[in-house]
Amino acid sequence: MEHPVILITGALTGIGRATALAFADSGARLVVSGRREAEGRALEAELRELGADALFIKADVRNDGEVGSLIDQTVARFGRIDAAVNNAGTEGQPGLIVNQTAESYAATFDTNVLGTLLSMKHELRVMTAQKSGSIVNVSSTYGHEGAAWASVYSGSKHAVEGFTKSAALEVAASNVRVNAVAPGPTDTGMLDRFTGTPENKAALAATVPLGRVGKPVDVARAILFLASDSSSFVTGQIVTVDGGKTAG
Repeated sequence: MEHPVILITGALTGIGRATALAFADSGARLVVSGRREAEGRALEAELRELGADALFIKADVRNDGEVGSLIDQTVARFGRIDAAVNNAGTEGQPGLIVNQTAESYAATFDTNVLGTLLSMKHELRVMTAQKSGSIVNVSSTYGHEGAAWASVYSGSKHAVEGFTKSAALEVAASNVRVNAVAPGPTDTGMLDRFTGTPENKAALAATVPLGRVGKPVDVARAILFLASDSSSFVTGQIVTVDGGKTAG
């Protein structure tokens, strides 16, 4: 479809921002969402400078009403949603599992799991009615691997991958596809918070066969493929973008 309508949550930084810029470059119409008004308006202006018909809508994916309103406002503006990228996420509080609390669990799962569930719930009510659409959830290689010091984050991304596969089966007859990308180490603020120091980041990069941490645009390219008709027979899949980190 020419000038498809794309919705991106967690669009203000990192992979979400790179994905918004890549879609703008491809001629898409965009709704970008996040919780910070000033940064959202700045991204909206940047996308418009690139020639995209873009709109920022403030929303917290942990709130059912706000997510529902985000979807309704998108449809009111553009009439449809052709693809949705559910990127909003947090690393929570890394640390040993014996040091985790109900609060640290909720801080991670409310965004990564509940946020993905609510986003898909409202996106799918539009896409199943229009009988077309593609959802791309953002997981992690930790969504299908264990991760010492990141057990809560890993558990949350395992849930995202389970949602992805299950929802894909539920809506396949409606010509709606649901997939996920699973980035490995990617040069974002989240990775900085995980690794703590440049030395730790360099050590992590050394574990990747290509010898480098990936860039957000590397993941964005995979998202664009899954969102497009080029992947029309791909659904229920987890596409790993990790420079070979999990190949061994």
